Amino acid sequence: MSTNQFWFVVYTKPRWEKKVNERMQAAGFLSYCPLNRVRKKWSDRYKMIDEPLFRSYIFVHIAEAQIARVRTIPGILNFVYWNGKPGIVKDEEIENIRRFTHEYEQISLVPAELKKDARVTIYQGIFMDQEARVQKVVNNKVEVLIESLNYKLVAYIDRSNIVHPSE
Repeated sequence: MSTNQFWFVVYTKPRWEKKVNERMQAAGFLSYCPLNRVRKKWSDRYKMIDEPLFRSYIFVHIAEAQIARVRTIPGILNFVYWNGKPGIVKDEEIENIRRFTHEYEQISLVPAELKKDARVTIYQGIFMDQEARVQKVVNNKVEVLIESLNYKLVAYIDRSNIVHPSE
């Protein structure tokens, strides 16, 4: 049994992010629900409130052996999976989210656009850490051109396995 702990992404029921975060902490888990401070208008006034930055997602820092126990927390639907197993988020990425949400308010999440000829880095699979150039995007697959060994290799890579430079 591994004692190493990692950040995992948990998928929650809609509008249950804060509740699940509280329940996770009450159960003794380290969890993180990034909040976005936004200005909302009521009929008679404006008010600043904290909303979850990522709708239906929170982060939990656990060992892989604790995954089954985390699933028993009310409000959790499942873990977010990459390549058939719960996906791991790097500590640095969690820290970047923390710093960003503390420094800025009214944050907008905008999906990164993948366009032809964009330079990307593959971060999982046989071509891990290879730079490539986007040839085309078809649904959830990206055709990339990998220029190495004086050959041009073209591969269809799952969109979740590449990093766009703007991310």
